[in-house]
Amino acid sequence: MNIKTVRLLLVFLTFINFTVFANPSNSTPAELNIELNLKQQLGEYHPPYVASWIENSQGKPVRTLLLWREKAKWLKDIRRWWRKVGKKDAEFVDGITSATRAAGKYPLNFLAQDDRNTTLKKGQYTLFIEVVRENGGRSIIRQPFTLNGEKETFTLAATHETDEMSFSVSPP
Repeated sequence: MNIKTVRLLLVFLTFINFTVFANPSNSTPAELNIELNLKQQLGEYHPPYVASWIENSQGKPVRTLLLWREKAKWLKDIRRWWRKVGKKDAEFVDGITSATRAAGKYPLNFLAQDDRNTTLKKGQYTLFIEVVRENGGRSIIRQPFTLNGEKETFTLAATHETDEMSFSVSPP
């Protein structure tokens, strides 16, 4: 090998090492597990609109986990999520939307990543679950949690629209 080739190889290896260590998105993200439990309602029943998202310690949304809805015109009724995320990007909303669900238990798993699929950094976050139902109520659940490489498990109290639920953070 000549000196020019060796220099290029060293520059390339330095770049690779710098990229791996300087870019935390290459790390394996923690796993977020939610057992969403929509309560059976009496009388005229419409499946609720549900949004779940994560905010960082500054209250900035970093990841929308799910959005269950039917008609777009009612999205503004998922008030907190709509103000912070939904009204800003219609294409994003269309890309994450799925149909509403009937009452029941829904086990859900997500990676602790932001909306661009970058691993969330260690720190304080809050899980939000907002449930809104036509001719029904509105519930918002907030659960602070920490990404620090340790397992955390939470029981989320029942609300008017939900039964007791669970949320856990599992290290990679």
